[in-house]
Amino acid sequence: MSRTLSFSKMQGLGNDFVMIDAVRQEILLTETLVRQLADRHFGVGCDQLLVVEPATQPGVDFRYRIFNADGGEVEQCGNGARCFARFVFDQGLTDKREIRVETKRGIITPRLEADGNVTVDMGVPVLNPADVPFISDSDAYVQPLDVAGTRVAITAVSMGNPHAVQVVADVDTAPVGEQGPLIEHHPRFPARVNAGFLQVVDAHRVRLRVFERGAGETLACGTGACAAVVSGILRGLVVSPVTVETRGGELTIAWNGIGTPVLMTGPAVTVFSGQISLP
Repeated sequence: MSRTLSFSKMQGLGNDFVMIDAVRQEILLTETLVRQLADRHFGVGCDQLLVVEPATQPGVDFRYRIFNADGGEVEQCGNGARCFARFVFDQGLTDKREIRVETKRGIITPRLEADGNVTVDMGVPVLNPADVPFISDSDAYVQPLDVAGTRVAITAVSMGNPHAVQVVADVDTAPVGEQGPLIEHHPRFPARVNAGFLQVVDAHRVRLRVFERGAGETLACGTGACAAVVSGILRGLVVSPVTVETRGGELTIAWNGIGTPVLMTGPAVTVFSGQISLP
């Protein structure tokens, strides 16, 4: 016997999501089911599956859960947060243009802008290595990391999920496919990590590729863009606001320095909605 699940397919700069309304329909998610839905040949296909649930605490509008294509639940997704805000508004789950949303790693505040873009207060970046988490005996913002015999300089940042950002001369020729999975599973990152490759164009523009934890390289990564700009500002390479050019499009990231939140602005687009039969 099968049952039908309603969903929407959305994308933020080509980073694509299956959106599930778990407020008005019941669903029991397992790693196997997430992998089936994320499969691009036998399911709907996505980088991440995002779930809207009722809030579990006062003063918050919704709970936001994020599952990578490999079935694992993760703490945060920036492009997904923008799609989340667009989804709940377009689906009539709220009439607010600014909402407070609880995630596995805290509260975020997405806002629908008049031009159709979405701005998300992504919170204050975490730089203390132990809290990223990153195993280190130093709290320096730039640290060496040995990757299969090559030493690279990374900045470890958490935007609710962990990132290791390195600066490269050219993202087009950067060893994303080779180093990405090695950095993701590096023993100094006990919760695994997203590997960012950052090219500085000028003080207000960068280019970025990200090998995402549990998903591989994606066309864009919102939290990766935030982490990259934080890294670039800490290194004295860029000045806020910064346009981040990804393979899927552009984001604008603003950060006023240590102790202040990162603001991310970019598009969120519904591709199609549908239903799928589940066993």
